[in-house]
Amino acid sequence: MEQIAVFKRAYSTNAERIPKMMQVQVGASGPDSLTGWLVALSAFIAGFVVFGVMYSFGAFFTPMEAEFHASRTETSAFFAITGMLFYFFGSITGRLSDRIGPRRVVLAGAIILGAGLAFTAAVPQMWIGYLTYGVGVGIGASFVYIPTLALVGGWFARHRTTALGLAAAGTGCGTLLMPPVAALLIQAHGWRMVYVMFGAGSFSLLLLCAWLARHPPLAQTSQTIKLWHVVRSRPFVLLYASWALATTGLVVSMVFLAPFAQATGASPVAASALISIIGGMSILGRGGIGFITRKTGSVLLYKLSVLVMAASYLLWIPFTGYGWLVAFATTLGLGYGVRIALTPVVLIEFFGVGNLGAVLGAFFTASCISAACGPLVAALIIDQTGNYKWGIVFALLMGVLGFIAVAPLRHGSYSNVKVN
Repeated sequence: MEQIAVFKRAYSTNAERIPKMMQVQVGASGPDSLTGWLVALSAFIAGFVVFGVMYSFGAFFTPMEAEFHASRTETSAFFAITGMLFYFFGSITGRLSDRIGPRRVVLAGAIILGAGLAFTAAVPQMWIGYLTYGVGVGIGASFVYIPTLALVGGWFARHRTTALGLAAAGTGCGTLLMPPVAALLIQAHGWRMVYVMFGAGSFSLLLLCAWLARHPPLAQTSQTIKLWHVVRSRPFVLLYASWALATTGLVVSMVFLAPFAQATGASPVAASALISIIGGMSILGRGGIGFITRKTGSVLLYKLSVLVMAASYLLWIPFTGYGWLVAFATTLGLGYGVRIALTPVVLIEFFGVGNLGAVLGAFFTASCISAACGPLVAALIIDQTGNYKWGIVFALLMGVLGFIAVAPLRHGSYSNVKVN
């Protein structure tokens, strides 16, 4: 009981300050233990699979558009439906994982996502693909990503920021590796067979992910803020609005950067490599956040990351060659990597770890808005104008508004949150 009291006092102020002696006392299944790092590995795998599959869609865009004789708007609906369902159901699966445990939730996600990809490989018409890919990948991913990411914060005290950064690096690694792999495999085997391969590989990796997942010990020792009080608080509203706006610009890039590069003369592999650059730079951006946040504070660094994302589109608009696209992808990737790694850190800073699955699930419904609106609005703009430029301007506008939304946020600005 004495240890529990110590934990409560420590996490209500700053979880990073728990002394090293406490880490020894809690043993192999306590905070900052080997078990905790395996849980972080589980979140890494989940992010790798989910974002590797979703953000490789740019490599599938052109061959699917050609086979189904579809417009850009119709083809981009694949990503829009998937992203919308992924982030919407994350608000449900996060709370479900808090209540029944993560293993069963992640196992269900492995089955749904793997089957969705396999069924998409056989669709005869595009509208059926909206169901198999949208429902399979979207809902399956929601059962995997939010529940595993939410676990990590409750397994760490002293090394929480580092662990969350490493866990979030899975999304960057998936974005780095999967788009060019998809492009190469599509050239050799066709997009349908590649989705079969992706389905089998995703199912196998996510089985391992489910086996590694463990319910966190600190969720029981931290004060729990009611979700209703969280979502109506000023910090949550500012963060939510910023995330929805800035992510709208991000998904426009993830969907249209590769097709834009191909339209301007790049090969399919070179075009997909741009998405890999975003992923690779996002990994680099997460690498030192544990040290940097001790110097600058997580909230300030978070705001700077959103600003960098917004500024990156200024490198895409004046396009005169492939080098401009590389510069854009590099800058966007750095800002994106820091932002996504710091998101759970900032949420924990304001709201604790007691019901982090529910908080993350509610927060990431903002991406549901982005995924539904971003690709479709940009595609409509591009189809109507016959030019990618105005779609890029739309992404820039969303990025700037995202920074404006989060700029007023201050550390410790919300200190009177009611708790159970």
